[in-house]
Amino acid sequence: MTVRRYELAFPAASGTGEDIVVVDRTDASGPGGHPVYADASGIVRAEISDQGEVRMMPSGGHQAPAHPLEARPLPDG
Repeated sequence: MTVRRYELAFPAASGTGEDIVVVDRTDASGPGGHPVYADASGIVRAEISDQGEVRMMPSGGHQAPAHPLEARPLPDG
């Protein structure tokens, strides 16, 4: 099964709860050979394996992306 969208749950800046970013599958593959997903702005990019393992990918120089707490598959639509 190919997952088209995930929501990535990051620790909230306030220290309580989560910040959610929805990412869609792109045509690119990451260094591990898994699909790359990106948010609508293209700033948040992540390689996500079929087992839900996430590798955050910088979208520009001098960027140190945070690692999400969880990647949750979303239904198509």
